[in-house]
Amino acid sequence: MTIMIPAWVNGTLQPVEKLEAHQRGLKHKAVSVFVLNRGRVLIQQRALSKYHTPGLWANTCCTHPEWDEDPTDCTLRRLDEELGITGLYPTHRDQIEYRADVGNGLIEHEVVEVYVADAPQTLRIAPNPAEVMATRWVDFYDLSADMTRHPEHYTPWLRIYMQDYQDAIFGDLMRAV
Repeated sequence: MTIMIPAWVNGTLQPVEKLEAHQRGLKHKAVSVFVLNRGRVLIQQRALSKYHTPGLWANTCCTHPEWDEDPTDCTLRRLDEELGITGLYPTHRDQIEYRADVGNGLIEHEVVEVYVADAPQTLRIAPNPAEVMATRWVDFYDLSADMTRHPEHYTPWLRIYMQDYQDAIFGDLMRAV
């Protein structure tokens, strides 16, 4: 299945096939979601079948909106498709742009709409094995410390978020814990 995502080509936003956007390192739209519960972050380990960064730990959910798809609608769709999570209402926190080598000659150059969602203790998670091989709740500060010790276990974008944008994404949410 060909997925067309919004990417900038010669200064104009155009639909581009997702893999091509990564091969060419085109700046493109993305969304990232962080599901939180009492100072813990839900992270996912990417399926080994993913064409980049397989087996690495990432934030709860991240993806590319399809051409003309609203970013908020995209977050809800992908939370359900990747993790079987429904009934959450993510809040927009920030827009972040980054560029990262994700291996195999692929580049993520993303303009990311970042969302957070508070989850109840009873949150039902049903990972799609084609997308996610594992999930875990991790204390925010333990995640930060482990990422410092073992950066190779985490996706480049999660490392960038935690290193450069931690306050913009989490800010008062983590201080309230």
